[in-house]
Amino acid sequence: MIRNLFARSQPDGDQPVAQRVLIASEGRRFNSEVIDLAVRMVRAQGGNARVLTIARLWGTGFGLPNPGLRPSRREMAEQEENVSWAIEQLENAGVSADGHIVTTRNPRKSILKEAKRQGCDAIIMGADARRPWFIRGMMWSQEPYRVRAHTRIPVHLVCPTGRH
Repeated sequence: MIRNLFARSQPDGDQPVAQRVLIASEGRRFNSEVIDLAVRMVRAQGGNARVLTIARLWGTGFGLPNPGLRPSRREMAEQEENVSWAIEQLENAGVSADGHIVTTRNPRKSILKEAKRQGCDAIIMGADARRPWFIRGMMWSQEPYRVRAHTRIPVHLVCPTGRH
């Protein structure tokens, strides 16, 4: 059976709306386009936004978590600043928001788990241009496309080039 992965993530009209939105990142900085889309979606319903970013866990040593593979203090500080900036932008726009950081090796699972736990109507993520299938699976930056492919929740990807 062939599925159209893009059909469920396209807005139903000119202006998508949602009561609860998850603004997620696999570690990249949030940008103003992502925040603006979230504000437009949530304002129409008077809802709220949850901000989630991933601090990359680099692996394990001998099958056990290794402290040397966890994110450094600098990496965690960058993610804290990223979440704080996004929440501040949302609150300045009049949207109720909160957020946190998750440390994981599998961002897709963590993002989808959080969206389900929070009962989100939509997920918004920044994304790079889509890469060819044979290298896409090996690139951390292609995680937004994996998130979109594994959920029925509408996932809105904001690409710098406008493509997705």
